Amino acid sequence: MSNSLYLKFYNPPPALLASGSSRGVELGGSKLILSIDENHNFYNEGTIYTEMSWGEFYNDVIGLDDQIDTFTTQQYESIRDDPKALITAIVKSLEKIMAERKLFYGIGDFEVDAFMNQNTVIPGLKLESGLINKLMDAHKEIRDRERFPKLMKEEAATKFIHITLQGTNKQNIKMSGSSLEDIADRLRFAKGFATGLIVSSNKSANFFIMNDRIVFQEDEVPEFYIDKNGIMIIETGIERERLFPISWFRFDIGIRSLETLELWDEIKNNSLLSDAIEKYNVYVEKLIIDKYMSLAVSEGLEADFEKEFYSLNPAQRKKVLTDMAGAIRELTNKLEE
Repeated sequence: MSNSLYLKFYNPPPALLASGSSRGVELGGSKLILSIDENHNFYNEGTIYTEMSWGEFYNDVIGLDDQIDTFTTQQYESIRDDPKALITAIVKSLEKIMAERKLFYGIGDFEVDAFMNQNTVIPGLKLESGLINKLMDAHKEIRDRERFPKLMKEEAATKFIHITLQGTNKQNIKMSGSSLEDIADRLRFAKGFATGLIVSSNKSANFFIMNDRIVFQEDEVPEFYIDKNGIMIIETGIERERLFPISWFRFDIGIRSLETLELWDEIKNNSLLSDAIEKYNVYVEKLIIDKYMSLAVSEGLEADFEKEFYSLNPAQRKKVLTDMAGAIRELTNKLEE
């Protein structure tokens, strides 16, 4: 399989690379601000928190050799309880995303429990005990044999790993489109979340969506499901020793994912944050206007298309962007008045 089939995740969190041995396991999690580029690659734009520890197993108590005796903090950083720092991180992330011609993707949660208990630790996901037991057994076997894949790579002094997006509804998190403008056109309406499992192969971290609540229309109501086909693939891959369970993930999608942050109600009216979000929304609108500019030119609107669009009030602009075909007609009529 060639690398062209993989996406890249730049500056991945330690939770994606967690490992273990017969002596202990890495435990913890990370919450990140994520962006994507026109090739659908993911970028860690800022850490909201990372908490990783090493759990040491009992080494001299019979029957407790897979039970944790002590915890040692490996990495800790957090701004989730600091309103000022959180605002600064979001603003800087949005500015960087626009400067580098990318898109704000959402908030990513990555949780590592080494599959050592029956309770799924990622919010919004509940799986059958049979699958959890298989994950627990598989994780113990690969840590005892120390078979965790080494995925980290580097290019131009930037670290990354290869990833794949898997699942029946994987298009809900990949955001179809062959250009940044296409992706922006789809992502701007996205809201909701997806949850699932990260199972690594020797070449990539594979994100299997177990369920999602992502919608692309205001009146759309998502149906609950568990991806049975994805579970079958994971179980088969584990049995064949091709896939290794690593962690859980949750993606909250779109600019509205900021509303899921614990401090959102406290920071949402901050002027710096509001201005940054408004500038980002205008940035996205410009991408979409550029996408449809050729159609505007074909209708004889030329440069006036963009000028007239920005003369509309926010409510009118939202309506226009909801249906670009209707936008062309509306702006044509406005110009002819």
